[in-house]
Formats: sequence, C-alpha cells, structure tokens
Amino acid sequence: MLEDLAQIFIAAVVSWILFVSVDILFKLPLRGGVSGATGIGKAIEGAGGSLPGGFMMGNIVSSPDASAGTLLAACGVYIAGIPGGLFAAVLVYIGNRICYDKGYAGTTGAVLATFVIYAFTLAGFPPEYFIAGMVIAILTIQGLSHVQASRLLATLWRWRS
Repeated sequence: MLEDLAQIFIAAVVSWILFVSVDILFKLPLRGGVSGATGIGKAIEGAGGSLPGGFMMGNIVSSPDASAGTLLAACGVYIAGIPGGLFAAVLVYIGNRICYDKGYAGTTGAVLATFVIYAFTLAGFPPEYFIAGMVIAILTIQGLSHVQASRLLATLWRWRS
C-alpha cells in the first residue's frame, strides 16, 4: 500500500514537471492564445494573482494543452500501450484544431508523456498511477488556489525568459 502511494506521488511529480515544462516551453504564459484564456487570465490577476500565470491557466482550461495531453496519454498507454498514447496525441491534435488553437503544446505533451509513461512501466510503475498522478498534478494548478498557482507559474515563466 505505501509503495503504491509512493509510486502515485512520483507519477504526480513527473507528470507535473512534464506538463508545466512543455506548456512553458510553448509560451502559454505569454498571452491568452485561445478564446477565453485572456478573460480567465485577467480574472485571476484581478483576484490578486499573476497575469502570465493566469494566461497559462486560461490556456489550460480553454484548449487541450500539455496537461490534457499528458492525462490522455496516460489513459491511452493504460488501454493500449504506446499505440494508445499516440492515438491520444492524435485526439489532442484534433481538439486543438477544434478550439482554433494554433499551438502544439498538447500534442507534444501527449507524445512525450506516452514515452515517459511507457518507460516508467518498464521500471514497474503501472500506467494507471500516471492517470491518478496527472489528476493530482492538474489539481495543484487548477484546483487549490488560482492566485498562488498563477504566481508559481509566473515565477517559472520568468526563469524561462
């Protein structure tokens, strides 16, 4: 039982690092790239948060980004291994086009997550732990405190810039 919880915790940390890194690499904190993202960013700033972090959070909500890609890849790897994860990447790509998102953060996140998760399965981590881990990772950004999460994302964004 404790080993399972430790593996879920490790999966959450790996998932968090993966999706936040990809989203920052693709400049999601720079501006609201899709419909709704700017409004969410400005609302978070109005509540005392950071505008760049708010933009990233708005982009996460408004279009499939690396968090969605990582979660769907975990589901795909759980169902069908690498082909399932790559199929998830195709679905994320289609979702981006439906949202008029010109970026590739979600698709890139899904492809990277497919291979990262598969590598961890070779080390004894069940892929379903990455599903749980990714839900926990998303919760830390979108569910606990928008103000604090936006400030953390803005700090990470400044390091990249």
